[in-house]
Amino acid sequence: MDTNIPQPISTETARPVASEERIKTIDIVRGVALLGILLMNIPGFGIDGSMWFTVIRGPQDTTDFRTMAVISIFFEDTMAGLFAMLFGAGMILFTMNKKDTQGGVTVAEYYYRRLLWLVLFGITHAYLIWWGDILYFYGLTGMLLYPFRKTPAKWLFLLSILCIGIVILKGQLRYNETREKRAAYHETVKAEKAGKKLTAGQQQDKTIWLEIENRRPDSARTKRNISKMRSDYGTIFNYRLPGQSKSNSWEIYHGIWRSLCLMFIGMALFSIGFFSNKLSTSAYVMALIIGYGIGIPLGWVMFSKGWVGSLNFGVYVDVYRVRHGALNDFRMVLLSLGHACLIILVFRSRIVPWLMKGLANVGQMAFTNYLMQSIICTLFFYGYGLGYYNQLKYHQLFFIVGAVWIFQIIFSSIWLRYYQFGPFEWLWRSLTYWKRQPMMKS
Repeated sequence: MDTNIPQPISTETARPVASEERIKTIDIVRGVALLGILLMNIPGFGIDGSMWFTVIRGPQDTTDFRTMAVISIFFEDTMAGLFAMLFGAGMILFTMNKKDTQGGVTVAEYYYRRLLWLVLFGITHAYLIWWGDILYFYGLTGMLLYPFRKTPAKWLFLLSILCIGIVILKGQLRYNETREKRAAYHETVKAEKAGKKLTAGQQQDKTIWLEIENRRPDSARTKRNISKMRSDYGTIFNYRLPGQSKSNSWEIYHGIWRSLCLMFIGMALFSIGFFSNKLSTSAYVMALIIGYGIGIPLGWVMFSKGWVGSLNFGVYVDVYRVRHGALNDFRMVLLSLGHACLIILVFRSRIVPWLMKGLANVGQMAFTNYLMQSIICTLFFYGYGLGYYNQLKYHQLFFIVGAVWIFQIIFSSIWLRYYQFGPFEWLWRSLTYWKRQPMMKS
């Protein structure tokens, strides 16, 4: 088992982590998270958003519905959550590999230079390739982590609880506003039934709620979206451009607390040796039982009561004072930890060493493989490629996922036979240290 954690270097010139210093379990877990992210992203690549309403409304004995249930209960948000945890762990790993030198570049300068380049990569990816980018957002959020790099694990866990509390509070406040609109609608209907003439305000209250409750996929919008996404690159770029900036701004405002929570957890787990395979087998087994034992039932409640149950939204708001979405962040953290424990336990068992090696290669090239997924999927689905957008059923999308997984495991393994880094990892490191990094293996 690879349990060696890199120690601060003694030379005066900072450098990336060498191949022999890498922590294999971190690469393996990162590889699984990276591949798992495509499970979440593939509907965004390949099918119009109206599909969600079509599948979730049933019938429930279809392959599409069962597939959506499995993905939602076991994987929804969890792979991105695990990836965010590893991003936080990577922050500590990056800084502990360096030290300040008199008259030289400081660790902080290297750190923020690294993240600024990541933000630039993210902006380029989001606007030129695919709208669902996370690099831009992770780069911005990561800038808040540096002051906490030496914070004890217990305080990092407390900070994560604070952040998740803010997420839940913000979500509940938005839900309370929805409940107020529902209450105003009930008052209006009550007055209308009593034969009273409605005021302009009451008419507006009624209209607002009916728009919320009767919100359905717009067939004209769906048809327009499909037509645009099957067009040439310039058409798709101009079509997506107005919504991209709005999407990025929304994510920063609403998503930053959730990401901070996950990154703080990742930093804390790395500090106690969780990701570096230093805990006892019993500890990983116990964490696995707790993570899956609580996380999976929460996932079922979220799907059956939250998603399916909220299809009749008016009744849902009348019945529930607290939204089921308040459970989502606990479910995400618990299942993410369960996934990580399972991966580490399989690694310890040595039952599939070839698979662990392949996943480690994918994780070592996570940046390249993340961008590669976007390039492959946009070329497969969009009009300037093969044009398969909205031509597959929901469950059929995951055949594409499996094919991409196999390709990336094979590609990463072959590439790392000859090169030290993936191509984008090499570029990122060269820009961070402002020095061309050696690429070929000796």
